[in-house]
Amino acid sequence: MARGPSQGEALATWALWVLTTAVVLVAYSRLDPAETYHVSREGRAGGLSRSVTLVNFPIALVAIALVLVAVAALPPRAWWAAAPAIALCATVPLFVHQSNLDAHWGNAVPALGVVAAAVLTLAATRQSGAAFAPRRPWDVGRLVLATAVLLLSLPWITADLGFHFPGDLFMGEELGREKDGTLIAAVHLGHHHGLDGALLVLTALLLSRVSIDGRVLRVVLFSYLGAMFAYGAVNCVQDAWNEQLVKRGWTDASIPSAILPSAKPIWLVVVALAVVTAIVLLRENKRTSYSAA
Repeated sequence: MARGPSQGEALATWALWVLTTAVVLVAYSRLDPAETYHVSREGRAGGLSRSVTLVNFPIALVAIALVLVAVAALPPRAWWAAAPAIALCATVPLFVHQSNLDAHWGNAVPALGVVAAAVLTLAATRQSGAAFAPRRPWDVGRLVLATAVLLLSLPWITADLGFHFPGDLFMGEELGREKDGTLIAAVHLGHHHGLDGALLVLTALLLSRVSIDGRVLRVVLFSYLGAMFAYGAVNCVQDAWNEQLVKRGWTDASIPSAILPSAKPIWLVVVALAVVTAIVLLRENKRTSYSAA
């Protein structure tokens, strides 16, 4: 008999990030580092290096949520494996720095946490199956929001694939001056933190469909997903605003970076959005649990 939530959403999340990692591996293996951002290695070494740092950030942060979804379907003793996996994934800030995205040996620590999370998902799939959750009250909203996020992400998706989005709808190959005075394409080739933000939003929308029965685990998971959604949404909007509006000359008002936690007002927006999102998701999950009962 299946116990706990089935892992369809978790497996789809893994597929999304594995595909992203594969694209980054191929792109950074053939792109000139000068066309990308804060990397120096070329060829296969460059592709592997950037893939490893992507596995650290943001995939290790996603893996924490995947661990929580997995343990909801596993016996309590699974926490003996889940707790170390979460701890390893949480070391990301110690080993990834936005100013240098070349991999080093320290990146193996969060990567081990990601591997442990994958093992837990496979164990949970054997326990509870790979089906998706039944229809949820907010699924239409999820679909609309996911579509909007994907459309906004088109110039980043093509940049990940190694070329600029064609036409004049989006800024792309046009040169813009960075804060350090260097000239680089408005949307540089390679991976963008805006795309990370978009994928985090999609991940939160997907994993929030899972129904969790235990109250404590439910609150922890959906609070974390609320934070993931808020962090992703703000970084997605911030990157798109600065690339598509500020660099186009339509406004001088830029949105400050929200990649790292700080005392800047932008983080008040992140926190407020995280709280609202968590409340909405918890209410939806509670309604779903009562309906199933």
